[in-house]
Amino acid sequence: MSNQKRWNFQIEAFKHKVGIDPKYADKTWNFLEHAIHEIYNHNASGLSFEELYRNAYNMVLHKFGEKLYSGLVSTMTAHLKEIARSIEATPGGFFLEEMNRKWNDHSEALQMIRDILMYMDRTYIPKARETPVRELGLNLWRENVIYSKQIRTQLLNTLVELVCRERDGEVINRGLFRNITKMLMELGPSIYGQEFETHFLQVSVEFYRAESQKFTECCACGDYLKKAERCLNEEIDRVSHYLDPRTEKKIINVVEKEMIENHMLILIHMENSGLISMLCGNKYEDLGRMYNLFCRVTEGLSKICEVMTSHIRESGKQLVMDPERLKDPVEFVQRLLDEKDKYDKIINVSFNNDKLFQKALNSSFEYFIYLNPRSPEFISLFLDDKLRKGLKGVSEEDVEITLDQVMMLFQYLQEKDVFEKYYKQHLAKRLLSGKTVSDDAERSLIVKLKTECGYQFTSKLEGMLTDMKTSLDTMQGFYANHPELSDSPTLTVQVLTTGSWPTQSTVTCNLPAEMSALCEKFRSYYLSTHTGRRLSWQTNMGTADLKATFGKGQKHELNVSTYQMCVLMLFNNADRLSYKEIEQATEIPASDLKRCLQSLALVKGRNVLRKEPTSKDVGEDDVFFVNDKFSSKLYKVKIGTVAAQRESEPEKLETRHRVEEDRKPQIEAAIVRMMKSRKQLDHTNLIAEVTNQLQLRFLANPREVKKRIESLIERDFLERDDSDRKLYRYLT
Repeated sequence: MSNQKRWNFQIEAFKHKVGIDPKYADKTWNFLEHAIHEIYNHNASGLSFEELYRNAYNMVLHKFGEKLYSGLVSTMTAHLKEIARSIEATPGGFFLEEMNRKWNDHSEALQMIRDILMYMDRTYIPKARETPVRELGLNLWRENVIYSKQIRTQLLNTLVELVCRERDGEVINRGLFRNITKMLMELGPSIYGQEFETHFLQVSVEFYRAESQKFTECCACGDYLKKAERCLNEEIDRVSHYLDPRTEKKIINVVEKEMIENHMLILIHMENSGLISMLCGNKYEDLGRMYNLFCRVTEGLSKICEVMTSHIRESGKQLVMDPERLKDPVEFVQRLLDEKDKYDKIINVSFNNDKLFQKALNSSFEYFIYLNPRSPEFISLFLDDKLRKGLKGVSEEDVEITLDQVMMLFQYLQEKDVFEKYYKQHLAKRLLSGKTVSDDAERSLIVKLKTECGYQFTSKLEGMLTDMKTSLDTMQGFYANHPELSDSPTLTVQVLTTGSWPTQSTVTCNLPAEMSALCEKFRSYYLSTHTGRRLSWQTNMGTADLKATFGKGQKHELNVSTYQMCVLMLFNNADRLSYKEIEQATEIPASDLKRCLQSLALVKGRNVLRKEPTSKDVGEDDVFFVNDKFSSKLYKVKIGTVAAQRESEPEKLETRHRVEEDRKPQIEAAIVRMMKSRKQLDHTNLIAEVTNQLQLRFLANPREVKKRIESLIERDFLERDDSDRKLYRYLT
């Protein structure tokens, strides 16, 4: 490897100093200063920016940056003072135009000066920690123009006055206003806030406070809300056109507080036009406007909700406690449905389906429906009416809508098991009389009840429908097995499973010989095809069709109850029968027999019998005979049994007693399930858990739950803790 020589280089300074003209800095600055004056005087077209830039560059390079910077400050300050005097001397109507023009001139000049002094901006200013040229120009404008006492006051007053004039309906120069606010923002957000925004907001508070006071004294609630909405929209529009976007939230808060928050209760309770008036009048637009405005302020919606809840509860209470409305259960429930539809629409259309209001509506309906202890019975009667005749000819879709509406009311019931008792009775009557409008509708409702309350709730109802279908198959088999009966009276039997159907006391009745023989044949057939079963006839639940011929040969087909059939067929062998003879021959219970004879002899247009003496009631000494003069335009005549649609007082007590008895095993089952899973539980928590578990069927009474706990302890399902008597343990 060859050796390489290393060369060392050294740069030496000039042996002779380079001489600089002592007056160089002054000459150069005078040249630049003249150029700045020309720029401010709009004579920049004759300047060579390349030459100016080179001179400024050389001054900085030769360490005259400080002279250049200080000269710039003094020159620019002098021009801005002159500009301030010019603006101050401008008449008021042209004040903003002059300021805007001078600001544009200054901005344009500042850009040119910055370009000329770019080298100083990049090198000298950072090292000397001075203010950059553009920022310096803004600061000097602020200090010499904006902070001029006269200009400062006049600027603020002019801007605020323009806003006030626009609020009063005048048209202002929004573009000019926008330029001024942009200038203030360029000088710094704090300048915009100090010189305009703070005072603007204070003036706005006073303005809207006075406006709201004036509006509340002369306007209805709906009109006031329209004005408040308009004010909000105007302020939002104002900000978008000529104010800083960050002002929007602040001015909106001012309007909301002064126009809405400070007057919420006055507006809600305004006589003849407030919230309750809007609800009663279905004023969806006004309600929607109130919702949209009140949702902007703290506690706004809760105030609306409180008053609406109170109103719904009070009006609902009047509805369910009105003695006149309680006379017609169908109308009673229809009114409830109408009220529910009304408020559902209000919440959906006006309140944006807000869950707060939905919850309030549900709790209100649950409250006043519970006030009427007969609500479960009435809802069942309403369904009975609809499923008998009310839904006849209605499309399937409308049937489903009606059933869904009723299910909404059902959900509000706290005693669903009471509803079940009544519904079972009404369903039984519909099925046995063949008067249900649609089997599909019946099954659809049961499916809805099953979804809401579970299988146990509907198992017996489903069993009733199953029995009806099975009975049809049974009758087909019976007549197929007895072809000789084709010329005999037609017998239709519904075989009802004990336990699925409402409990009925077995009442004996002497059937006519023809029917008695048929019934005996059916019994033999049924028991031969089903082992281990027992049949008992419920004659009080049946119906019959009789063909009758009256005095002048007029013929009719009479649709009657089984009891009425037994009575009428006695007159095939006798012209006149006393009450006691009829009672002895039929063995129909006295209360049922009297109602039966009333319907046959005392109902106008249906009186196929007559009685002596003539009176409005049936007595034990009365004598009955066929009404030979009976006539009707109809061939088929239905003769109903005189009966009350609703329960008598003893029947109510009996139904309530049965409900209470049925609840006992359900409460015990819930207690055992809970204790089996938890093993031990204190008294308070056990009561709470059991109540919660049973709430889908009924609201358990804590006293009754306590009794059931005591009963389970006596039967060794549970035991008390030796040290804590309020603690229970499950015994396996």
